[in-house]
Amino acid sequence: MLKAKSLYHLIVYSILFIILVISSFTFVIINNAHEELQEKVETLKEDYTNNQKALLKNHVDYVIKFIEYYHNNSNFKNISEDSLKKDVISAVEQLKLSTDPNEYIFIYDFDGNLLLSSHENQGKQNFLNFQDKKGKFAVKELIENSKNPNGGFVDYFWTKPEINKETNKLSFVNSYKPWQWTIGKGVYLDEIDKLINDKEDEYNKKISNYTLLITSLTILLILYSIFIYKNATILIVNDVKEIGNYLKESQEQGDNTLNQNRFMFGEFKVIANYANDAMTNIKLKTLMLEELNQNLEFKVKEKTKELSSLVDSQKQFIKTSVHEVNTPLAIIRTNIDLLKMKTPDNSYITNIESGAKMIQYIYDDLSYLIKKDRVIYEKEYLNFTEILNSRLNFFEQIVKANSLYFVKNIENDAYIKFNPIELQRVIDNNLSNAIKYSIVSSPIFIKLIYLNDDEIEFSVATKSKKIDKPEKIFEDFYRENDARGGFGLGLKIVKEICDKNFVIIDINSNEKDTKFIYRFKVNEDTTS
Repeated sequence: MLKAKSLYHLIVYSILFIILVISSFTFVIINNAHEELQEKVETLKEDYTNNQKALLKNHVDYVIKFIEYYHNNSNFKNISEDSLKKDVISAVEQLKLSTDPNEYIFIYDFDGNLLLSSHENQGKQNFLNFQDKKGKFAVKELIENSKNPNGGFVDYFWTKPEINKETNKLSFVNSYKPWQWTIGKGVYLDEIDKLINDKEDEYNKKISNYTLLITSLTILLILYSIFIYKNATILIVNDVKEIGNYLKESQEQGDNTLNQNRFMFGEFKVIANYANDAMTNIKLKTLMLEELNQNLEFKVKEKTKELSSLVDSQKQFIKTSVHEVNTPLAIIRTNIDLLKMKTPDNSYITNIESGAKMIQYIYDDLSYLIKKDRVIYEKEYLNFTEILNSRLNFFEQIVKANSLYFVKNIENDAYIKFNPIELQRVIDNNLSNAIKYSIVSSPIFIKLIYLNDDEIEFSVATKSKKIDKPEKIFEDFYRENDARGGFGLGLKIVKEICDKNFVIIDINSNEKDTKFIYRFKVNEDTTS
């Protein structure tokens, strides 16, 4: 960032900035005007060419219908065909389809003989092998295109009568096959150059006006900046120095007061008044702060000791609680297994087992939270497929109790290098959330596939409501729906494990379904 060391530098920087901004605007305006001209030129070319094409086709089609009328008219049945052709050529020659002498109807037979033209010797020359200045066999191409069912357009060079010089020409031709005639009409494309020159003149005038206006504005702004500098900067600097001297003297002496009459500008007099009040208040508050600091230091030390003791007690309570929960939980699950052996397919036992497993899942999360900062979770090669199927079996009764079911797409023998406890936390928390938020009687889609030799994708998809704030679901204690229960810690644990192990997380959620996608590196080694 550019920093001004004085008002003088600020004025100089301002002038340079103004020149830079105006130059940029000038460039943008000229560039836009140039682009506008190019667009208009292209539009003119396209519109002119399209209009001329339509006009040429209409005229040629009109002449062909005219010839067809003569040929098929019963009044001319007694006239020989050669005489009729001569009459038709004479009649077409009299048709005034355009007042421009450069636009005329021409007729060739299929052998290249000229039958009608406004400036050539009709019937006396063969143009089949005629080449224009670009080497194109123009007449031959005209004849070939006329034989198409709907005729065609040909672009070539031909002598323009008005200037007696070969010029680019666009012609439309069609044929009257009973007489093997090629009938056509063309337009010289140099006409569009006149329109383009007019637009360029208009553009140059516009640029000249813009340049003059911007130059005048630049000069006025620079002169105004210099005026401000000459007439105001010195006075402002003097007032600022006066305030600076006062603040310096206040620090050294402590009791002096700033005289407002020593300032030129009213604004600085107001500042002087504020400065006097501020210095007085600072002195009073400094004394008060010194006393407060002494009291606060003592109180902070006392509160810090209390809080430390409270945090340590809470940690010890959680550790003890988690440890104590494990023993009765093991007894409950053992007795559930015994009851199932005696009374299989009992819905009450199934619900109790489901609740016990949820407690087990919460216990595992709390146990991980307590140990994660004190234990190093070493990696090993794991059969992801085997662990995932094991956890699906663990959650099977919970899924049934919630009127849900799994739909699996799991590849066999998917191996990754990962810690088994951390992998289980990722799987369990995703399955638990899927059960909590799925619509009743809907499937939970579980997928585990190799994306390639280096990556494995694990995903859990549910039929559920849209996640309103996907960016917040990995935060501590955040829950989309409080009625669903839970502590809001599961996905926080998942996020920490995935970040630590470079696992990529993607969430797709809409009004119909939600999908959590995890991409694991097969051989990712974060310890290195």
